[in-house]
Amino acid sequence: MRSVLPRTVRRHPARILLSAAAVAALATASACATSSAAKTSSSSSTAGSKVIQVVAAENFWGSIATQLGGAHVKVTSIITNPDTDPHSYEPTAADGRTIAGADYVITNGIGYDAWSDKLLAANPASNRTALKVGDLVGLKEGDNPHQWYSHDSVYKVIDQITADYKKIDPADAASFDSQKQTFESQTLAQYNQLESDIKAKYSGTPIGASESIVTPLAESVGLKMLTPETFLDAESEGTDPTAADKSTIDQQIATKQIKIYVFNTQNSDPDVVAQVNAAKAQGIPVAEVTETLAPASASFQDWQVKELQGIESALKQAMGK
Repeated sequence: MRSVLPRTVRRHPARILLSAAAVAALATASACATSSAAKTSSSSSTAGSKVIQVVAAENFWGSIATQLGGAHVKVTSIITNPDTDPHSYEPTAADGRTIAGADYVITNGIGYDAWSDKLLAANPASNRTALKVGDLVGLKEGDNPHQWYSHDSVYKVIDQITADYKKIDPADAASFDSQKQTFESQTLAQYNQLESDIKAKYSGTPIGASESIVTPLAESVGLKMLTPETFLDAESEGTDPTAADKSTIDQQIATKQIKIYVFNTQNSDPDVVAQVNAAKAQGIPVAEVTETLAPASASFQDWQVKELQGIESALKQAMGK
């Protein structure tokens, strides 16, 4: 198991405010970059084929955007370091320049990356297309933001990115359709198969988890989350869980009500460490996930496949099948 990282203190995204100086710096950066952005977009075209300048707030969406666009896009992800907490990230002037030069921007929304709204507001562009995943899937701040762990949400994002690419660059629409077909039927084949296999074999199996990042994944593969939602949310948002929730989880582990425990190694604290150790002491298998691509160079599908394989292995160990 990877060593436990020190707890990253998370502030609720709605409370993250850029200073006036930071906003001014970002606005200045956008003003300087606007004219060069237009030049970048037009000069990137070769032989009549446009290269769409894409910015993704997080690299998991950036990986998908890259593979759907192929040679017709250039994707820059802002959050790429696995140790960076997207909830509390503070954007830089360089991020402002990156946004200013974008034809297309993908953000998560749902309160997860509120800083990206500030960047977009500081860098207005009438010809820029923006996709906010939360709006696409009909969720709002307070709902679970970790939609890259939801199979259904991932496929909605795939559909929308492809549709947006075709609107931005209609001359290459056939290529985008081809990229989408290949990505869904071939590139994501193992990811899809693993989710189907886990659901077929282990649907309804009770599990525990360290935070709410695991909930959309559990729902996608039919696992039953026993950990109180209030504890999962508290851990995700960096607030203190209640004594009652911790007692409930301790009891679930001690009596083996959960069959596996799923642990986000990028966000830990003494309560979670104690639960992981208690689960292992009881012989409950522990599977690991991360919040962003790990390593940062991984593709979305390779990252997800590795985690699904870990969960499947833990379930097999627990259930003996």
